[in-house]
Amino acid sequence: MMSRWRIALPWLLILLAAFGAAWIRYGFIEPASLAHACEGAAVPGWCPVRNTLVQGFLGYGYGYAALAAALLALVWRHPFAGTLAAALGLVALELYCYEAGALALLIGALRLVRVQHDQPRLSLV
Repeated sequence: MMSRWRIALPWLLILLAAFGAAWIRYGFIEPASLAHACEGAAVPGWCPVRNTLVQGFLGYGYGYAALAAALLALVWRHPFAGTLAAALGLVALELYCYEAGALALLIGALRLVRVQHDQPRLSLV
Protein backbone atom coordinates (compact mmCIF):
# COMPACT_ATOMS: atom_id res chain seq x y z
CA MET A 1 0.00 0.00 0.00
CA MET A 2 1.31 3.43 -0.91
CA SER A 3 1.37 6.01 1.87
CA ARG A 4 0.01 9.50 1.41
CA TRP A 5 3.50 10.88 1.93
CA ARG A 6 4.90 8.86 -0.98
CA ILE A 7 2.12 10.19 -3.19
CA ALA A 8 2.60 13.83 -2.17
CA LEU A 9 6.41 13.94 -2.06
CA PRO A 10 7.01 14.00 -5.85
CA TRP A 11 4.52 16.83 -6.28
CA LEU A 12 6.14 18.79 -3.44
CA LEU A 13 9.54 18.35 -5.10
CA ILE A 14 8.13 19.62 -8.40
CA LEU A 15 6.69 22.64 -6.58
CA LEU A 16 10.05 23.24 -4.88
CA ALA A 17 11.79 23.15 -8.27
CA ALA A 18 9.32 25.73 -9.58
CA PHE A 19 9.99 28.10 -6.68
CA GLY A 20 13.74 27.58 -7.00
CA ALA A 21 13.70 28.35 -10.71
CA ALA A 22 11.57 31.44 -10.10
CA TRP A 23 14.07 32.69 -7.52
CA ILE A 24 16.96 32.05 -9.92
CA ARG A 25 15.22 33.96 -12.70
CA TYR A 26 13.74 36.90 -10.81
CA GLY A 27 16.23 37.17 -7.97
CA PHE A 28 19.53 36.24 -9.58
CA ILE A 29 19.40 36.60 -13.38
CA GLU A 30 17.00 39.43 -14.22
CA PRO A 31 17.93 42.21 -11.76
CA ALA A 32 19.88 44.83 -13.70
CA SER A 33 21.95 45.69 -10.64
CA LEU A 34 23.37 42.17 -10.55
CA ALA A 35 24.11 42.22 -14.26
CA HIS A 36 25.96 45.52 -13.94
CA ALA A 37 27.95 44.22 -10.98
CA CYS A 38 29.38 41.50 -13.23
CA GLU A 39 30.53 43.95 -15.93
CA GLY A 40 33.30 45.75 -14.08
CA ALA A 41 36.93 44.83 -13.57
CA ALA A 42 36.46 43.67 -9.98
CA VAL A 43 33.56 41.21 -10.20
CA PRO A 44 32.00 39.47 -7.18
CA GLY A 45 32.63 35.77 -6.67
CA TRP A 46 29.09 34.79 -7.65
CA CYS A 47 29.34 36.25 -11.17
CA PRO A 48 30.72 33.06 -12.80
CA VAL A 49 27.73 31.15 -11.41
CA ARG A 50 25.32 33.75 -12.78
CA ASN A 51 27.06 33.74 -16.16
CA THR A 52 26.92 29.94 -16.32
CA LEU A 53 23.18 30.03 -15.58
CA VAL A 54 22.69 32.59 -18.35
CA GLN A 55 24.72 30.50 -20.80
CA GLY A 56 22.51 27.54 -19.89
CA PHE A 57 19.42 29.14 -21.35
CA LEU A 58 21.21 30.92 -24.18
CA GLY A 59 22.44 27.53 -25.40
CA TYR A 60 19.03 25.93 -24.69
CA GLY A 61 20.68 23.58 -22.19
CA TYR A 62 17.73 23.55 -19.81
CA GLY A 63 15.42 22.63 -22.66
CA TYR A 64 17.65 19.74 -23.75
CA ALA A 65 17.92 18.48 -20.18
CA ALA A 66 14.13 18.63 -19.81
CA LEU A 67 13.63 16.72 -23.08
CA ALA A 68 16.12 14.06 -22.00
CA ALA A 69 14.25 13.65 -18.71
CA ALA A 70 10.94 13.42 -20.60
CA LEU A 71 12.39 10.67 -22.79
CA LEU A 72 13.57 8.87 -19.67
CA ALA A 73 10.07 9.16 -18.19
CA LEU A 74 8.60 7.60 -21.32
CA VAL A 75 10.86 4.55 -21.20
CA TRP A 76 11.20 4.08 -17.42
CA ARG A 77 7.90 3.72 -15.59
CA HIS A 78 9.03 4.99 -12.21
CA PRO A 79 7.87 7.94 -10.09
CA PHE A 80 11.41 9.34 -10.05
CA ALA A 81 11.48 9.63 -13.85
CA GLY A 82 8.15 11.43 -13.96
CA THR A 83 9.14 13.73 -11.12
CA LEU A 84 12.45 14.57 -12.77
CA ALA A 85 10.82 15.30 -16.13
CA ALA A 86 8.13 17.51 -14.61
CA ALA A 87 10.59 19.37 -12.38
CA LEU A 88 13.09 19.99 -15.18
CA GLY A 89 10.20 20.99 -17.42
CA LEU A 90 9.19 23.67 -14.93
CA VAL A 91 12.80 24.84 -14.61
CA ALA A 92 13.11 25.04 -18.39
CA LEU A 93 9.82 26.93 -18.63
CA GLU A 94 10.96 29.42 -16.04
CA LEU A 95 14.42 29.82 -17.57
CA TYR A 96 13.34 30.75 -21.10
CA CYS A 97 13.16 27.30 -22.77
CA TYR A 98 9.39 27.31 -23.22
CA GLU A 99 8.68 24.65 -25.84
CA ALA A 100 10.85 21.89 -24.42
CA GLY A 101 9.87 22.80 -20.88
CA ALA A 102 6.17 22.59 -21.60
CA LEU A 103 6.53 19.23 -23.33
CA ALA A 104 8.66 17.80 -20.51
CA LEU A 105 6.27 19.12 -17.85
CA LEU A 106 3.32 17.52 -19.62
CA ILE A 107 5.02 14.17 -20.17
CA GLY A 108 6.45 14.07 -16.66
CA ALA A 109 3.19 14.98 -14.93
CA LEU A 110 1.18 12.51 -16.99
CA ARG A 111 3.72 9.75 -16.37
CA LEU A 112 3.77 10.48 -12.64
CA VAL A 113 -0.03 10.43 -12.41
CA ARG A 114 -0.15 7.18 -14.37
CA VAL A 115 2.51 5.45 -12.26
CA GLN A 116 0.85 6.59 -9.04
CA HIS A 117 -2.53 5.41 -10.32
CA ASP A 118 -1.19 1.97 -11.21
CA GLN A 119 0.28 1.40 -7.75
CA PRO A 120 -1.87 -0.13 -5.00
CA ARG A 121 -4.54 2.21 -3.71
CA LEU A 122 -4.70 3.82 -0.29
CA SER A 123 -7.35 2.69 2.09
CA LEU A 124 -9.48 5.70 3.00
CA VAL A 125 -10.99 4.05 6.08
